[in-house]
Amino acid sequence: MDVNKRIVAVDIFRGMTISLMVLVNTPGTWSSVYSPFLHAQWHGYTPTDLVFPFFLFIVGTSIVFAYKNKKPSLKTYKKIGVRALKLIILGLFLGAFTLSFPFFKDFENIRFPGVLQRIGVVFFITSALFLNLNWKKLIFVVLVLLFGYWALMTLIPVDGQPSTLTRAPNNLANWLDVQLFGSHNYKPDYDPEGFLSTLPAIASALLGVFTGEILVGKQKNKTALLFGLGGCLLIVGHLWDIVFPINKALWTSSFVLVTAGWANVVLAIIHYLSDDRKIIFGSIFKYVGSNAITIYFLSSFISKLFYLIKVEGEISVHEWLFHTVYVQDFIPLQFSSLLYGLSVVGFYCFLGYFLYKKGIFIKV
Repeated sequence: MDVNKRIVAVDIFRGMTISLMVLVNTPGTWSSVYSPFLHAQWHGYTPTDLVFPFFLFIVGTSIVFAYKNKKPSLKTYKKIGVRALKLIILGLFLGAFTLSFPFFKDFENIRFPGVLQRIGVVFFITSALFLNLNWKKLIFVVLVLLFGYWALMTLIPVDGQPSTLTRAPNNLANWLDVQLFGSHNYKPDYDPEGFLSTLPAIASALLGVFTGEILVGKQKNKTALLFGLGGCLLIVGHLWDIVFPINKALWTSSFVLVTAGWANVVLAIIHYLSDDRKIIFGSIFKYVGSNAITIYFLSSFISKLFYLIKVEGEISVHEWLFHTVYVQDFIPLQFSSLLYGLSVVGFYCFLGYFLYKKGIFIKV
């Protein structure tokens, strides 16, 4: 198979993932959100907890399409390095921006980790591994990352206390983030994109690499292979949950397997419909996926502006818009909150369509 040939299912999957990222990040009010659109409080997972690992998974799959026939070279490393650096800088900008001159927060208030930062780091490391290792060695790397992280998080004592997987000072991931970043974390007691949990996040992308190899390979029953792989990952992940709980904030090894399992199952369904049966659907998601990072960045930046800019005294643009247009006596508040988020998604779907039709593809 020509690796440059577009696989429709991947484009649709990527666009759906970005659309869901926008939806769960922009409710009308965080005080009234349907539970599936919230993260699990700690252990366990909701549909929302699948979104970010789905994106890292498809990053891994896309790496196969981009670098399958490339050799390791200074030019290639420079290309992936520049792209990773752009993602990290954009993420830091999102965290640091404010309306007050000089338009950046005080240094001590800037968060260092973040979604785009993690994507950049994971993309760079996964690409480098893919360029240098065959699939057998990559499997070994995944096993080392997952079992090694399990051992680190459960066996190493912190400040003389037994390790714990709760939000506590002697949680190794929390403790290490505090040592490295100090106050530059999401919360004083945890960061969902922290330093140590980046290791299993790399495994999430590498599992996407294996799926990419299936999609560009010569196997005939690719949909069945994706279903089978997804089912196996789900079973093993849920069994591992017994001793190493599924946890998005800590990005536990069981979480990696379960989310990659669901990613394969969802991608298998889309692949069966779009690439096997040739049913035309989900084109709007394909348009969004063509400028995925651009749309995610714009949605995050504009959402931040809507919270920062005040109208009518101390009411933010976001609050004014939500309460003026979406909050009505005959609509439950949770549904109003969802409608706001769906409207935001609709706007960025239209933007994705416009950019696609104009042939504008912004490479970050």
